[in-house]
Amino acid sequence: MRWAKKTKTKIDDEILKNVKRPIYVFVIFFGIYFFILNISVLDNYVDRGIIDNVFLLIEILLIAYIFTRVTNVFIAWYAERREKRTKVSQHILYVFRGIFNGIVYLIAFFVFMALAGIDLTGLAIGGAATAIVIGFALQHVLSDFFSAFSIYFDRPFEIGDFIIVGDFAGTVTKIGMKSTRLQLLQGEELVLSNKELTTTSIRNFKKMKKRRITFGFGVTYDTPLNKLKKIPEIIKSVIDPEKLKDIDRLDRVHFTEFGDFSLNFEIIYYMKSQDYVKYRDTQQEINFKIKEAFEKEGIEMAFPTQTIFLEK
Repeated sequence: MRWAKKTKTKIDDEILKNVKRPIYVFVIFFGIYFFILNISVLDNYVDRGIIDNVFLLIEILLIAYIFTRVTNVFIAWYAERREKRTKVSQHILYVFRGIFNGIVYLIAFFVFMALAGIDLTGLAIGGAATAIVIGFALQHVLSDFFSAFSIYFDRPFEIGDFIIVGDFAGTVTKIGMKSTRLQLLQGEELVLSNKELTTTSIRNFKKMKKRRITFGFGVTYDTPLNKLKKIPEIIKSVIDPEKLKDIDRLDRVHFTEFGDFSLNFEIIYYMKSQDYVKYRDTQQEINFKIKEAFEKEGIEMAFPTQTIFLEK
């Protein structure tokens, strides 16, 4: 066992720690079994077939136990790594561990029944019928249950992410086995079923490395052409990455259309941060500077107006 201590990882140490005692028990039971086989006196009192089946059951259960202990070490190691890198509910993984262990012991039971020569036909039919009934009764619950594993392993979002689902926007506060909870911007908590989250489109703003912002404004129709041509240069001087630290770059500024009440411009720029509050603060600062620059140049912002011409 000294070689395990020399390795850099602790996973091999944990495996040895978890399987050492079960292996000792396994060896002891084998010794007891072979000892009993050599005691001929027991043939007059105990059926050898019963002894063989008892030790076969113990052997299979010990093998299943050792296997689950090893896999549990790997699951715990995986959960620890995930916890360091992400904020996710580890409860889901531990539930998965319990289900996996149950499946292993169920398989071990069927292996024992088969090796012992016990007829499983009636048990299999009854179990299948029961499974079908339970499946129909709990189909919605099971759907959410398996969707939770899909969310855990696929990671479309994690605890603490700001996401938009349909008409709702909020921060993920909990990922459970049946539902996921969001803290909405208005303050209330929204509970969504896991099935709904795996069958709908989700916008995750944490995955966004840059935020693309589009906004526009209009100036009055009586704005002279020379001042219209100045507007792109004014916007470029306002949305300057050297002046605004959260700005990544200005993409474009265009005079886009002759509107019903105004001459309309469209501006697109990118921010380095995905933080919503920083975006609103930056946009506010840009709006103040545009208004200040337009007042200096005598450029008037448009508002809905209507001119009526009367014939004499």
